[in-house]
Amino acid sequence: QVQLVESGGGLVQPGGSLRLSCAASGSILSINAMGWYRQAPGKQRELVATLNTRGGGTYYAASVKGRFTISRDNAKNTVFLQMNSLKSEDTAKYYCVADQSVYRVASGIVIDYWGQGTQVSVSS
Repeated sequence: QVQLVESGGGLVQPGGSLRLSCAASGSILSINAMGWYRQAPGKQRELVATLNTRGGGTYYAASVKGRFTISRDNAKNTVFLQMNSLKSEDTAKYYCVADQSVYRVASGIVIDYWGQGTQVSVSS
């Protein structure tokens, strides 16, 4: 089992920045990919970014590319999502995910591990 705990959400003005953290614990050696999803009220869940924890490759949704950066601190078993130039449409609950399968993290299908989510609100 793997436990994921997110932090770092909050209220920020448009154009501002936030950094989300996801601390992983448990059987983390089984994990090959981590990522972030988000879901806004009344909208479908959306993939934000993924990280291949073995090879280091990353993927970003077109809506966040150039503004968000996913990274990791291996010593702390933590993945980060640095969010810059935030827009009102970035308002959502953000979830950290992890899985043995890179494909499952990228596709959103039957991902093994989810965090509890952290709320990001972008408003003036």
